[in-house]
Amino acid sequence: MKKIVATLLLGIFLSQTVYAKTNVKVEKVVKTSFDAVSDIETKRLILTKEQHRKVQARARAKVDTKVYRYYVFKSGSKTVGYGVLISRKVRTKMATVLYGFTPAGTLKFSEIMAFGEPPEYIPNEIWMGQFKDKGRNTPLKMGKDIPTISGATLSARNISDGARIARALLEIAIRK
Repeated sequence: MKKIVATLLLGIFLSQTVYAKTNVKVEKVVKTSFDAVSDIETKRLILTKEQHRKVQARARAKVDTKVYRYYVFKSGSKTVGYGVLISRKVRTKMATVLYGFTPAGTLKFSEIMAFGEPPEYIPNEIWMGQFKDKGRNTPLKMGKDIPTISGATLSARNISDGARIARALLEIAIRK
């Protein structure tokens, strides 16, 4: 019984430690892209069936979940941006990407927060930089405005699909 309790407590402690590290990374990424951010509010979103349908249609990508974490970036009481965390399966393992948007809906940055696949499948910084300052009407589609990556096509498709899903979530459910 003591071993079970000790294991549970250790698990809770380690999960809190991982959570804390994730938040530090989010803060660091946001503060390098948005000036004067004084507060980052963490929020959760559960889509209704109707919102899920609309997000999937607008993103033109399969949306596997209805539960999301997003962030509101504030400078004082003014909202200066939003961050949407998207986790999707690449091949057999998950990749989590944070997409940052201005209040007007411009994609300001995309940052890989976690990547479970082998490192050779991670897109490089130059390729990831293509998502910087993309306007609301940019298609964010592989083969159109986003080039493919030889040897990492699934990763590239995952990240570009995730960008469209994040933008659709922002427009349909977050910025209401």
